[in-house]
Amino acid sequence: MQEGTPVQVAIVTGASRGIGAEIAKQLGKDGYAVVVNYAGSAAEAQAVVAAIIAADGKAIAVQADVADSKAVDAMFAHTVATFGRVDVLINNAGIMPAKLPMLADTDDATFDRLIAVNLKGSFNTMRAAAQHLQTGGRIVNFSTSVIGLALPGYSVYAATKGAIEVMTNIFAKELRGKQITVNAIAPGPTSTALFLDGKTPDVIERMSKMAPLERLGSPQDIAQAVAFLAAPGNWVNGQTLRANGGLV
Repeated sequence: MQEGTPVQVAIVTGASRGIGAEIAKQLGKDGYAVVVNYAGSAAEAQAVVAAIIAADGKAIAVQADVADSKAVDAMFAHTVATFGRVDVLINNAGIMPAKLPMLADTDDATFDRLIAVNLKGSFNTMRAAAQHLQTGGRIVNFSTSVIGLALPGYSVYAATKGAIEVMTNIFAKELRGKQITVNAIAPGPTSTALFLDGKTPDVIERMSKMAPLERLGSPQDIAQAVAFLAAPGNWVNGQTLRANGGLV
């Protein structure tokens, strides 16, 4: 453990790369001590930690599959043991099939894994956060702007995120009295491996021009929006912010 107890501590799930890594670095710059959660990419997670520390921040990497409730509980316990508290939970961890099968072509294993990570994973961390977050804490969940686009092939993926939006709104109400905000962010097409994998250059080009700003989002775009929702004393609560360049 690094010397001194930080004022604010943030857990960022799925933070070893992509949007999660940028969120972790942004929060590190903003003065949070950051728990860089990862499922299997230990080296990448340690690289994110090293980048935060090199910028005079505080960070540790913690392995946990968010689909495993016991692993999630252990991650929160380790965070409290290391930093003394938890103030912010960013539920970034998620998966999306590269080939985006139509509903009728989605097999049981794909369906079950999407539910386990995208939906139950966030449920597991939110449930733990209700027990551990300090008064005035903040939770930021991840949805998707695909809900508004309703593109073929995204049915199960979008369904998991639609459930997240409903849970976000209700959970914010259930936490009345704790001064904890619960919001979600719904990115549009963003230049990450999760989005780019399995797509042809033509598809990527077409989707990059769909928004009025005529470009894909960047991980930094999303990280800045998340940092806004994670800021202390935020009056925004129970909402979903659609960070998609005006796409929907």
